[in-house]
Amino acid sequence: MKNFDICTSFHIDNGAFRGRLIRLNKVIDTILQKHGYPLPVSGVIAESSVLAAMLASSIKYEGLFTLQTESNGPVPMVVVDVKSDGTMRACAKFDEEHLKKSQALRKMSGEIEPAPHLMGEGRLAFTVDQGENTQLYQGIVDLRGKNLSECALRYFKQSEQIDTDLQLFILPPQGESKSWSAAGIMIQKMPSKGGKEELDEEEAKEAWNQAQVFMHSLTADEIFNADLNAEDILHRLYHNNNLVITKSIEYKFGCRCNREKLLNTLRSFDKEEIEHLAEDGKITAECHFCGEKYVFDKGEIINH
Repeated sequence: MKNFDICTSFHIDNGAFRGRLIRLNKVIDTILQKHGYPLPVSGVIAESSVLAAMLASSIKYEGLFTLQTESNGPVPMVVVDVKSDGTMRACAKFDEEHLKKSQALRKMSGEIEPAPHLMGEGRLAFTVDQGENTQLYQGIVDLRGKNLSECALRYFKQSEQIDTDLQLFILPPQGESKSWSAAGIMIQKMPSKGGKEELDEEEAKEAWNQAQVFMHSLTADEIFNADLNAEDILHRLYHNNNLVITKSIEYKFGCRCNREKLLNTLRSFDKEEIEHLAEDGKITAECHFCGEKYVFDKGEIINH
């Protein structure tokens, strides 16, 4: 779909506020096609993926940004990786019986629900890994809120202390189409620079309120309209707010698994574990993210 799989950065009101507009389509489709999740679980992956891409785009890093949840609901774990080059992958664990019972209680069987409803109680963690000789950064927040937007906003309020507002959208397959889309928009108040053009306290408060109102006026029909590019949408919202488009990031699916990495992992197991895992002298390992299967001969693991 044109105009999708892109995150567009912008700022308004002479740089007082910055923002991100992101729309994903092909990358979400590719992730979901690798797994064949039930519709409600696919919705959780779509919502989590666009949030991860949004948060990753708001920080400077070279390496890997990971969003991960651990919880007690029918979808107890979700992992989304976003590399600094725009490569993404995602997967989830789910309990099919727990999912059916949970949705039946809410009379939502087979329907999409906000992600926290299916995740249950637990935590949401954001991790930035920039490789060796760098400090691992991690932020954690409880999974409390009507949707993932509320969870993320609680994190910004408690940990980052940056005035932030955002909203997320997901569009499941329509009619005979099997295509998914997910999108979001975020604005943040920039730190005071003390410049001559800086707004006074009341003006800044009013400008921030106005920016939020305009952001929340964005509809799902607009953000999922493939005939509108990001500039069109942002111009509709902020053409009177000194809108400046700064840069764009493109996203694509990509998995980091490979045979050598899995082989080294298996070689760290003791002999008894290898014997237990082997079947007819072979061990089969499958990547949770892309579904790629790797077959190893027991001898190449033990006799290395």
